Amino acid sequence: MVRTGTITLPHGITLHCRSSGQPDQPLLVFFHGFPEGSFIWEDLLKTLGGDFYCVAPDLRGYGHSSQPAQVQDYRPKALVQDLVALIEALSPGRPAACVIAHDWGGALAWNLANQHPRLMQQLCILNAPHPGTFLRELQGNPQQQAASQYMHYLRRTDAPAQLLANGAERLFGFFQHADGSWPAWLTPEMRTRYLLHWQQGMLGPCAYYAASPLVPPRGEDAGAQALQLPESLLRIEVPTHVIWGEQDHALLPALLDGLEQWVPDLHIHRIPHASHWLVHEAPQEIEALLRQQVLK
Repeated sequence: MVRTGTITLPHGITLHCRSSGQPDQPLLVFFHGFPEGSFIWEDLLKTLGGDFYCVAPDLRGYGHSSQPAQVQDYRPKALVQDLVALIEALSPGRPAACVIAHDWGGALAWNLANQHPRLMQQLCILNAPHPGTFLRELQGNPQQQAASQYMHYLRRTDAPAQLLANGAERLFGFFQHADGSWPAWLTPEMRTRYLLHWQQGMLGPCAYYAASPLVPPRGEDAGAQALQLPESLLRIEVPTHVIWGEQDHALLPALLDGLEQWVPDLHIHRIPHASHWLVHEAPQEIEALLRQQVLK
């Protein structure tokens, strides 16, 4: 059974969470990305809750979690602080068995693993680029630069209102296939669930992009071209599993190249038929990989 509730962190942020299992079981934490919410993990929470204490928050700015109004409140340092405090509250003195994270949740999880490796035994990333490979591709790969141009739109102050206009037409467009068709997983019930979630507020989700320096160059805006990241911020010492939907048109497969430079204990699992939305498209494959390769 999946339960819902809220956790108030010591620094005042409140996270709305879904959970399954019991607190005395090994902890699994799940972090979603844009423009999603904790509900995307429900299938995995249901199937893994018999063996693990599974907790999936709505990240800061999403749904019923705290929604600070300033862009600076969505800088990586503040967002990672939420994840640290959440794990420490859920499992005092004991690391999570695994952090499982997608998209923006994955971007934060890379930082979490780099800065606080003591908080996890393993890391599992789903279609979320490591900052080192993302910076490299944004600086030197024209295909990735083109694929990431949407980030500039999401940084605009009018983006939240535009995304919600006409029944969130533009937001639903993120899920649409290139030929204009809709994925089978986006049922009328799921559409309603997304729309209600988005209507809680879009300023926070867009602020993740506005607060990030990792954006592609555009015109006179050098974006990531002007950025350098020290090696100390890129090293990941915990065992890491990357599950990657190869049909992702926003995050290209070259983002996996050379990843072992920063992640020595690395296992990459490619799902050829899955896209960026692999949590919806391949939940059984993801569960099997988790059980057979990560949580064994």
